[in-house]
Amino acid sequence: MQYNQYNVKIDAFEGPLDLLLHLINRLEIDIYDIPVSKITEQYLLYIHTMKELQLDVASEYLVMAATLLAIKSKMLLPKHEEEELEDEFGMEVEEDPREELVERLIEYRKYKEAADELKEREQERSLMFTKPPADLSDYMKDIQPEKTELNVSLYDMLGALQKLLRRKKLQRPLSAKVARQEIPIEKRMSEIVEQLRNFNGKKSFNDLFPVPERDHIVITFLALLELIKRREISVEQDKNFSEIYVASMEGES
Repeated sequence: MQYNQYNVKIDAFEGPLDLLLHLINRLEIDIYDIPVSKITEQYLLYIHTMKELQLDVASEYLVMAATLLAIKSKMLLPKHEEEELEDEFGMEVEEDPREELVERLIEYRKYKEAADELKEREQERSLMFTKPPADLSDYMKDIQPEKTELNVSLYDMLGALQKLLRRKKLQRPLSAKVARQEIPIEKRMSEIVEQLRNFNGKKSFNDLFPVPERDHIVITFLALLELIKRREISVEQDKNFSEIYVASMEGES
């Protein structure tokens, strides 16, 4: 069977600034003093992982990658060379090339926090009714948003996949060639759902990748993303860097 390309567009990826904020929070970095070399390395790692999974990487992510590399280059430029450039060509060298990026991140964070607060208020308001008592059984799905809320961001899942790939590679070298698809993605989705229902509880993210072949890992990960999108499974994490768990949402609505 020939391998069929399966492109996935993830709505939860809100843009490159969202990814940068995720990395800053995850790595516990001071937003006013960003270690550009470290953040650039992590950012490019995420972009590489997204490309390997054939996710739809918007051009704005690549523009941000180029911006980070440019800032990194400026940070590496010796001070005396900056002064020579300024004297020779009359160029004004920025005191800190990170300044504009930091301002954009702070501004984006303000809007993101405001949006989260408005969303929380919307959810609280959805639980309020002013009409007389009535049978609300038909509306139960609408007043239980916590059952369909994604506890783990897709950036967290990409990070977990990076760790999984490194661990599998240490145990057994992975084939770099993805030429054939052993199973259709719909079949893998059905297998995962059935496995979670039979388990009747939370299952470790890593336990859903029993086959150490790259093509099987990619198909499994894409199947998980599609199941999350369809609200058939839920994922959660107790705290930063802790294990991610997956569970079936059957009977939770």
